[in-house]
Amino acid sequence: MSADTQAFTVRLAQDEADVQAAQRLRYEVFVEELGGDGPLVDHQARLEKDRFDPFYDHLIVSDDSQNDKIVGVYRLLREDQAQKAGQFYSEDEYDLTALRTSGRKLLELGRSCLHTDYRGGAAMFHLWQGLADYVLQHDIEVLFGTASFHGTDVDALAPALSLLHHRHLSQPDLRVRARDYQEMNLIAESDIDRRAAMLQVPALIKAYLRLGGCVGDGAYIDHAFNTTDVCLVMDTEKMTAKQRNLYTKDRRS
Repeated sequence: MSADTQAFTVRLAQDEADVQAAQRLRYEVFVEELGGDGPLVDHQARLEKDRFDPFYDHLIVSDDSQNDKIVGVYRLLREDQAQKAGQFYSEDEYDLTALRTSGRKLLELGRSCLHTDYRGGAAMFHLWQGLADYVLQHDIEVLFGTASFHGTDVDALAPALSLLHHRHLSQPDLRVRARDYQEMNLIAESDIDRRAAMLQVPALIKAYLRLGGCVGDGAYIDHAFNTTDVCLVMDTEKMTAKQRNLYTKDRRS
């Protein structure tokens, strides 16, 4: 049975076993595959974790045909949860003043990943469906969070970063700014090969852009995670009907 025809279940983690299963998948993707690390990463137990995990809701998608194997995860942090954590995770990298003073209901997204065998298939759509349900349940108005390019060679990523800056910079009233500021305006818009630049953009970032997402001002180089991060912001009020359908349509098997 292919991953596209399997049945999936989407739910929030209910206990520590669920959270550890999510952290184990994150370890496979962010540590083993992408070369990331962190002070609380447990290499012996193969768990990618940090101090924020206890405050997040962990959205998980499991494959019913594989003994409920967890194959996709998302971390979700509302403002009330961020208050308990002392901050949003993204605030280590970005000044979120524009979002915090907007008066809008915020949701931070992070640590989104899929098992390598389930990428490009139905699992991601189920994860999006679960996210859409969560957003509706909590009346969320603005979603945001960092998303990553693999590697820290800014020169190599210049076409993609420049394209995001020129074509997808967020509106001023929601525009966050990188703290350890890495300029994204590295190539003039007229000199960018748009097709080649888009090929550099990770699938998750492309998905946000298709939904009307934009990026903040500047990138952040995360040497510990071996990534170059951008902060994505999505105003649900500005989504078109077509974009909203992509976000909320039912793809259950």
